[in-house]
Amino acid sequence: MAFARTVLPALLSLALTGAPAAPPGVAAAAVVPYDGQVRHESALLDVRATGNAAAQEFTVDDGRLSRVSIWLGSRATTGTVTAEVRRVRSDAGSAVASATLDLAALGGAGAGWVEFPLQDADVTAGGTYYLFVQATTAEDKAIAWYGTRQDVPGSLTSWNYDRAHWGGWHAHDTGRLAFHVDPAGSERCGETQPCYVPASALAARTAGLLANGTATEAVLPSFAVGASYVEGSNVLRLPSGRWRYLPDGASESAVVEAEDPGALAQIEESRAWLARGRVPRTGAGQRAAVQRALLSMRALLKPGGAFAAGWSPPWAYSWPRDGAFAAAAFAVTGHDEEAYRILEFDARTQRADGTWEARTTLDGSGPPDGRKWQLDGNGWVPWATWQWYRAAPAAGRNERLRALYPMVRAAADFAARSLGPDGLPPASPDYWELDTTTANIGTAAPLLAGLNASADLAARLGEGGDAERWAAASRRLSAGIAASFAPSGYQRTVDGKHGRDSAVAFMAPPFNTAPPSLGEALDSTYRALLLPGGGVSPGNDPDFSWGSYAWTASTSFFALAWAGTGERAKAGRVLDWVLSKRNGLGELPETVNGAGLPSSVAPLGWTDALVVLTAQALQGSPQPTPPAPAAR
Repeated sequence: MAFARTVLPALLSLALTGAPAAPPGVAAAAVVPYDGQVRHESALLDVRATGNAAAQEFTVDDGRLSRVSIWLGSRATTGTVTAEVRRVRSDAGSAVASATLDLAALGGAGAGWVEFPLQDADVTAGGTYYLFVQATTAEDKAIAWYGTRQDVPGSLTSWNYDRAHWGGWHAHDTGRLAFHVDPAGSERCGETQPCYVPASALAARTAGLLANGTATEAVLPSFAVGASYVEGSNVLRLPSGRWRYLPDGASESAVVEAEDPGALAQIEESRAWLARGRVPRTGAGQRAAVQRALLSMRALLKPGGAFAAGWSPPWAYSWPRDGAFAAAAFAVTGHDEEAYRILEFDARTQRADGTWEARTTLDGSGPPDGRKWQLDGNGWVPWATWQWYRAAPAAGRNERLRALYPMVRAAADFAARSLGPDGLPPASPDYWELDTTTANIGTAAPLLAGLNASADLAARLGEGGDAERWAAASRRLSAGIAASFAPSGYQRTVDGKHGRDSAVAFMAPPFNTAPPSLGEALDSTYRALLLPGGGVSPGNDPDFSWGSYAWTASTSFFALAWAGTGERAKAGRVLDWVLSKRNGLGELPETVNGAGLPSSVAPLGWTDALVVLTAQALQGSPQPTPPAPAAR
């Protein structure tokens, strides 16, 4: 995010440099035809009215002007910016074209290329004109026209109007303002240079994904403004009308003309993939959101089966937990091959003792660091395997399950052995990726789901001994949860010292059969974690604060749980809130900040999967829940 670090802070020190003034309205002779330059490393001139403005001389090559663009940076959030093409620099009456843009409509404070439509203004080919820019705002904050202090061969003079400092217009011999006249192709913003990007958009590290089946590339927020996906694809339509996509076999994206054959082929393949499965929705408005979630999950899935949590360095690893949800979502939508590929990766990366590292590099070579392993994977992976099996085509699925069964056995046996005399697992880092000193519900509930799933899978394969062993462990764990977690409303830890936890939802379908007291626990926990702007934090542990950030995955837990327990109205309202926080490309972010804006990374694969599963449940076809063993 170099843009955020270097461009916006430059507004703090606006430079005013220049040379002796020339008489107003007198144009310098053009050395060569010149109608723009791209350099914009300096915030050269403040252009706030009424005492400030700027102008840049230029020449034109033909007799029509359709647009001009400038590199603008603004700390003000409201106001207007006007660009005029004048024949005489200091004479507003000489303007041949003018356009005014609203800063709030641009997104408020920010920086980048701003294009002003001029509606095919008449000009004289070869003539010299002045691009005049002035801003109006009630805020005492800088609005700057950027450019360069370095030599620009062939350029004409730039001018600063600063009534307080210069007493009027002042010519600059050492600075040239960044602008384009009739920008086309790569000169259009959104291709090699970003369009004006609101500072608020930079709360997120990524805004979308390009993918070609083998490689993935993040769309940065600075290049997502004004762009949109071509429907049913990961091909991006740019503000210029051209397309950006990741060609087959390439590791970097390319900008091509619309309807480019290579891009069209990728669009057709992507739409065919969607058509081979199902796109669950409860209404027409949800279809695009769920479709985008599926396409983003596909872009995060690597050929070897690793499922990346997101596509930014701290997230570009495979967590067993995230992958399990993705496998379940792929399975329920009929994308069997993708679901099974994730499970095969889990089998290859399982540790010898039956557990998994907290996260693994995408090539499966091992963990990227010394982060402590997390026991909940021993529940999530068998649960996902069961969900895949239930949705898989009947032909050949037992043989395919046999290939995964050693992984299931090792995971379930470790989970069963981990249970203490109270029937609970040991303390382990949970999905917060923070350790606890006593057992937590974020580990216990997934292990219960995993043991039930493993026992059922074993029975289906005729492995009676395994089935009974894991059913017995499930009964012990269920009793332990009922005794130690249920009385407190399924708070985070059994010692009751760490508050409410959105993992209460893991006790609901499609993970576990809801116990009798779960309804009230879901309601009270949601109320306790609900933030003023909507959405919930993962928990309210007094020893750890999530601040004002709502987590879309934790919020979606409740939507899925209420859909699974028949509380459709509640589920629908929560899902609607999550979907309302998609960014401009329709991607679901990891978090939503206190201002209600997407932050962290977008998309987050875990949230994508949860949205797909919730939409499926609300459509009337919820995922099944692993059966609990009969009481003894």
